[in-house]
Amino acid sequence: MGTTERRKREKKQRKAQILDTARELLLRDGHHQVSMNRIARKAELSVGTLYLYFASREELFATLQEEGLDLLYEKIREATDKKGTPEKRLNGIARAYRNFSEENKNYFDIINSFLASQDIVFSAEMKSRVDMHGDHILSCVDEVIRDMGSEINVEVDNETVRQCSLTFWGNLHGILIMRKLKDTILKNITLDQQLTHSSTCCIEGLKQFLAEKKA
Repeated sequence: MGTTERRKREKKQRKAQILDTARELLLRDGHHQVSMNRIARKAELSVGTLYLYFASREELFATLQEEGLDLLYEKIREATDKKGTPEKRLNGIARAYRNFSEENKNYFDIINSFLASQDIVFSAEMKSRVDMHGDHILSCVDEVIRDMGSEINVEVDNETVRQCSLTFWGNLHGILIMRKLKDTILKNITLDQQLTHSSTCCIEGLKQFLAEKKA
């Protein structure tokens, strides 16, 4: 391996080391308690080294968000690419998000922590950058909602499509974060049972809503 290739590999490994450390601290302590100094100490690197890879703590956190959202997008895109009715594809999206929340729990928790935070963590520019990755995911749901309308010969405008997508996604996300109640409120029902029931009710509601647009 030549010098250039070795340096590229080392830079990639160092960046991954920084992200892994930041992810660990973020999940354990929350973003308020995580500074570039703490990340550097935990990773056994100098603060200056961190700034060679990330211009700020904000950029580091945004990169973690983007990584998780891009991974989720791949799973959702795969679910929507499969053949089947819009209802089956929406149920596929629900299962894909459910699997992501368990198989990639660290990323799910990071995404949720920033969604749930009442604080302004990112600048407007940085937030817009992160939100673009989330928009790609919702665009997959938009596509299925349009197909649902087409099935009943209803042409749905973009604003209504996005409202339906947000309704479906909000319902889905809400159920998934309720897994914390598995030993109390949900002790007599599994997460999968509740997710299936909730998704079915939401999909039926969306179908009825779109049908009323035709009337």
